[in-house]
Amino acid sequence: MRTTIKLLVAFVLVVFASATMAQTDVLLVGNKSGHTLWMLDLHSGERIVELPTGVGPHEVEVSPDGRRAVVSNYGERGTPGSSLTVIDLATRSVAQTIALDAGSRPHGLAFIDAQRIAVTLEGIDQLAVVDLDTGEIVQRAPVAAGLAHMVAVHPNQNSAWVTNLGTGTVEKVDLSNAEVLGVIETGEGAEGVAVVAERNEIWVTNRAANTVSVVDAESMEVVAELASPGFPIRAAVTPDQQYVLVTNAVANQVAVFAVDSRERVADIVVADPEAEYRPSLLGTTALPIGLAIAPNGERAFVAISGGDQVAVIDLRTWTVVDRWQTGREPDALAVAVGLPAPE
Repeated sequence: MRTTIKLLVAFVLVVFASATMAQTDVLLVGNKSGHTLWMLDLHSGERIVELPTGVGPHEVEVSPDGRRAVVSNYGERGTPGSSLTVIDLATRSVAQTIALDAGSRPHGLAFIDAQRIAVTLEGIDQLAVVDLDTGEIVQRAPVAAGLAHMVAVHPNQNSAWVTNLGTGTVEKVDLSNAEVLGVIETGEGAEGVAVVAERNEIWVTNRAANTVSVVDAESMEVVAELASPGFPIRAAVTPDQQYVLVTNAVANQVAVFAVDSRERVADIVVADPEAEYRPSLLGTTALPIGLAIAPNGERAFVAISGGDQVAVIDLRTWTVVDRWQTGREPDALAVAVGLPAPE
């Protein structure tokens, strides 16, 4: 009897270990000029799979249940995109392509729940809510003309926050009825946006003003202006909500702000001194843009668009510890964990 119990316990442990080992974590990389999405092993940087997207994939987001990812196909200069690519993360395959309005240039993405995603339609001045199960737009909110670019969802308010490059503003949209509740001036070139839910704050990067604005989500007032020179373009909050990271595209670094004190506590240079970078509209630069943080809060990942790389940052030491190869002109980044291991 004891021998039987021991064998049964051993069998259960082997099955549990096998199930644990059969999972993998990935970094999703949208390559704008390559029109592809790469999945990289989150720990080694090894490429697992390459998938086709529409033209000009600019942003990618993973659903809260981890089942799928969505890519916005923005298009190229002179050729506006008008679709979303939906990825089945378990099978590592393209599940569907959702057609949107012609010339709509979908850009910013933010999941509302596992089924619905908010999308900025830059070409037609709208924030759309798309039902991924039906492939249909179920809500539309008209936003100010002037390039509605990025969006973040406040989980405690059922609101979306849309930045506008042309107007230097962020707009609060009520997701229950697609009503714009207010427009807040932040600074010239308002682009990146992140929600610090515990403090009820919205952090906005103003790339032309070289500032980061902190907005109170309830009063809809700017409560702080922080200097971030060098074209601040994206923002991301650490899982413990203690820090906000900002990519400064021209300065080739990531600025780290403490949420409580709003002090800039670190500057992380992400350019490789031995690398050669492509010329761009912002100069010959590493051009760090896209930014993602691992759910365990140990590492951050920065898309080096000018050099076809991802810089890996250790968030305990604020240093670059690795560099991974990507496709042509990486920008969009997202992390998915606990996926079935590839066969």
